[in-house]
Amino acid sequence: MRKTILAACTAILMAGTAHAQAVPAAPATQAAAHVTYIHAGALLDRPGGRPRGASTVIVRDGKIAEVRDGFAAPEGGAELVDLKDRFVLPGLIDMHVHLYSDGDPLKERLEGPGRDYEDEFVIAARHARVTLESGFTTVRDLGGEPRGIATLRDAINAGDLPGPTIVPAGKMISVSGGHGDANGVNRDLYEAMHQHQTNICDGADECRRAVRAQIRDGAEVIKFAATGGVLSNVAGGLGRQMTPDEMRAIVETAHSFGRKATAHAHGKEGIETALEAGVDSIEHGSFLDENTVKLFKAKGAYLVPTMIAPVTALRNARAGALPAPTLVKAEAAAAAAKKNHALAVRSGVKIAFGTDTGVSKHGDNAQEFALMLEAGMTADQAIRAATLDAADLLGRADRLGSIEPGKDADIIAVAGSPLEDVHRLETVDFVMRHGTVHKLGGKRQPFPVD
Repeated sequence: MRKTILAACTAILMAGTAHAQAVPAAPATQAAAHVTYIHAGALLDRPGGRPRGASTVIVRDGKIAEVRDGFAAPEGGAELVDLKDRFVLPGLIDMHVHLYSDGDPLKERLEGPGRDYEDEFVIAARHARVTLESGFTTVRDLGGEPRGIATLRDAINAGDLPGPTIVPAGKMISVSGGHGDANGVNRDLYEAMHQHQTNICDGADECRRAVRAQIRDGAEVIKFAATGGVLSNVAGGLGRQMTPDEMRAIVETAHSFGRKATAHAHGKEGIETALEAGVDSIEHGSFLDENTVKLFKAKGAYLVPTMIAPVTALRNARAGALPAPTLVKAEAAAAAAKKNHALAVRSGVKIAFGTDTGVSKHGDNAQEFALMLEAGMTADQAIRAATLDAADLLGRADRLGSIEPGKDADIIAVAGSPLEDVHRLETVDFVMRHGTVHKLGGKRQPFPVD
């Protein structure tokens, strides 16, 4: 990263000197394009459609240049990736992860108080690489240390670290004492933590400030806690915690900055208030009902159900790995979510794939697919939710979600059709992000360093 910064500074200085002296710049040497041919035995180029047979995907400088039928011979010294015995599809998108969390609550409770920002950044970077190698080439991080997660995003995009494309939210915005506040700690520790909190707000004006603070620190999407949550160490339940005015202020401010807004919401009243406020998506949505479904459809909002999260939280709570107040909430959320997510699927609510990984283990993200099928989705629908539909919710459908000319070369491969057995997505053999191969033949590839 230091070399990248130094190179950028040098370029700026050189450009400034050239301008001051009015000396014409020397013509740049055109670098040769990096071209890769991928031979795919089967290709799901656009989820929701029928997979193609033998195909060739041509990647040029990190973008998909062409898709041809059959196995085209590489031209001009292009690299060949042989996936003739594999099923190839777009890189997956997880709309709800926490790269700064371990997925191991006991470990976090033991080690967390001793970790500094630097320690947490290294942990998040490790989780990012594991996530990428499991086939998820884009993630929406919905609650990490704001500057740290933005720095990790930028380092990955610059090619300094391996990982998925990260769309960060910074800290979840919350009312005082709410799900996103520091809770379950003694007053001395709370006061120390509160000095660094930019995400806590009470009243519409403070909530506007909290949104702007997250954007200042790099947030590309805004998340707020409309209701209580399972894992917060308070016994306040899962009902609405924010007022309608506070939610409207958050959503309107996010939209005015060109950001989408998503609401952590379990209870019915909180979900519906957030939808009325114009939120783009709801995370969890455990206690929705028929009226909530109508509101989802009227507003055109997405549900990100995170089905693996309540299952994991309940298992951890029953094992005593979580504070006592979480057990009652985990029991209620898990029971409601299973029934009501099936209602949402059956009723045609728009679904985008998300896991809340960080509650569950990083790298296990694809286990969500089987739960989506249990809720009534087909494999085709579940894969589309993790590709084209997730890309639509991100506002990046022009770049992500399918293997088509002009889009980012985010491509994965598995052994056999996941349309026939969705569990195959749990074992990804090949991963390419932006044209760089990170996994081949099931093995991690050396990360390129200048």
